[in-house]
Amino acid sequence: MSNATSHGVSAPAAEAATGEGGRSRLARKASAYVALTKPRVIELLLVTALPTMFLAAGGVPPIGALLATLLGGFLSAGSANAFNMIIDRDIDRVMHRTKQRPLVTGALSVAEAHVFAWTLAVVSTLVLGFFANWLAAGLSIAAIAFYVLVYTMLLKRRTEQNIVWGGIAGCFPVVIGWAGVTGSLDWPAWILFALVFLWTPAHYWPLSMKYRDDYAAADVPMLAVVRGRPMVGIQVILYAWASLACTLLLIPVAGMGLLYAAVAVIAGAWFVGEAHALYGRAIAGEREIRAMRVFHASNTYLTLIFLAVGVDPLLPF
Repeated sequence: MSNATSHGVSAPAAEAATGEGGRSRLARKASAYVALTKPRVIELLLVTALPTMFLAAGGVPPIGALLATLLGGFLSAGSANAFNMIIDRDIDRVMHRTKQRPLVTGALSVAEAHVFAWTLAVVSTLVLGFFANWLAAGLSIAAIAFYVLVYTMLLKRRTEQNIVWGGIAGCFPVVIGWAGVTGSLDWPAWILFALVFLWTPAHYWPLSMKYRDDYAAADVPMLAVVRGRPMVGIQVILYAWASLACTLLLIPVAGMGLLYAAVAVIAGAWFVGEAHALYGRAIAGEREIRAMRVFHASNTYLTLIFLAVGVDPLLPF
């Protein structure tokens, strides 16, 4: 008589339990790999790349180029984020909001993360190169290198301006999207690149205000850690205004229509208003300045702008 049977458990039941446990372990491992890519960050990057492709094509882009560019861009961003988690695993252990990341919990080993990150980097390059074009593939490699080498390894732990220059990595999806469709880079692509660059500090600094203690504990010199809240507030205002100006510049350069112009003005005014409100609460010394309200507003703002970028070429006015 088997051990399973002698303890009152039938062999089929034991095998089923083992199978369920194996599937559960596999699901946890898969979930850990997904978490390594920072899917919420990738979602935002795709929000900028897809509409840019419609603008680049002057309408609906070729489906093959569209799918290849989106897939390649997704894998590229996932690779960069995985490398980032490998390098930052020491500070992720300290920060409350990152303690559940897979390299902190042990859900994945560093070796597994390295293999995953490098695999995504290689596959993304091949997908973009062979199914879109090699300009898009080259820009993808540059994006990974900039995020990992310049932002994560050089700037993040050394300067309060880390997110300003490091944010360049988040600008690459628009030029990759443009190049994926056209095989070239034109002025509208660079204006959208500049828009994301200017938007990033106004987006991220309110988040760093919310998690100021986390960054201070990890010894990461975010602006909110080394400067007072009023200084952060005024910087958010300046970058919000610069973002608005950049969206308006796209109108004459790319020949944008009424829909885009209306969204750029109205959404831009709202975003700037939220930035001013944040600063007002900061200089008033309010204990709760609702920084995350501006963070969420920045996400909505960029989504509206790029939605208009993608829809405008489809309209006759």
